[in-house]
Amino acid sequence: MEVNLTLPANTETTELRELLEETWLVPRKVRHLLRTRKNVAVNGETTPFHLEVKAGDIITLTFEDSDYGKPELALGDANLVKVLFEDDHLLIVNKPYGMKTHPNQPAENETLLNHVAAYLAPQERAPYVVHRLDKETSGAILIAKNPFVLPILGRMLEAREIKRTYQGIASGNIKQTYLTINKKIGRDRHDKRKRIISDHQGQTAITHVTVAETSNTQSFVSCVLETGRTHQIRVHLQSIGHPLVGDPLYNPRPQEAERLMLHARSLSLLHPFTKEIIDVSAEPGLW
Repeated sequence: MEVNLTLPANTETTELRELLEETWLVPRKVRHLLRTRKNVAVNGETTPFHLEVKAGDIITLTFEDSDYGKPELALGDANLVKVLFEDDHLLIVNKPYGMKTHPNQPAENETLLNHVAAYLAPQERAPYVVHRLDKETSGAILIAKNPFVLPILGRMLEAREIKRTYQGIASGNIKQTYLTINKKIGRDRHDKRKRIISDHQGQTAITHVTVAETSNTQSFVSCVLETGRTHQIRVHLQSIGHPLVGDPLYNPRPQEAERLMLHARSLSLLHPFTKEIIDVSAEPGLW
């Protein structure tokens, strides 16, 4: 795999070694192989790692297949992939509700990742999961097209530099226009499928909720995640007495809707290499 990257205009002059290690998070073993094989070039010339690079320089990295592991995925149906954004490194797709994000068994071939694997096969690429959506949740999901960019996106996710906004329909009339739910979430010891609010065993979880419209029985909400815990929005809304409509795990009346009323409506981030703003919306929304 060959990667060609032009350093954007706002790049500070830095050593090539620092760029690879601290900015692009290339693992030590892979950096060693790149250096010994002379598989790093700057503007077409093999360059020692101690030399400086600057804005406008073209960095070429040549990776061998053995440098990174490649996921073994059964190929699904490429026609089921709805692309919202794509370039050489990133892929954002619109996941339908009722579809798992990734397989749990090698033989599975009906998850989103299987379908994306089929979509990327003609490019001789494989998909790498950056984050996931629950099976019952629809909407925008970010996928790495190569293992080189994966740790960079992972760091961005941890640093809250990837913004995800969800649409939901909650049960009941939420009186506030805006609220922040800051309650720790942990595993439910009695039901491995579920999560619970747990001050002692839980992990920090913060959800910002804006109420767009209400009726006597429902509230149309927009949720922004500050953290990314499993079932975070579902558990947080249930904890304030307003579970999502159609939620089979956290709403005592899930039959009120044919599906869980939660949709990842938008996803935005600063591209890790070009520094351009990527902002996509997954249509249609819930409201």
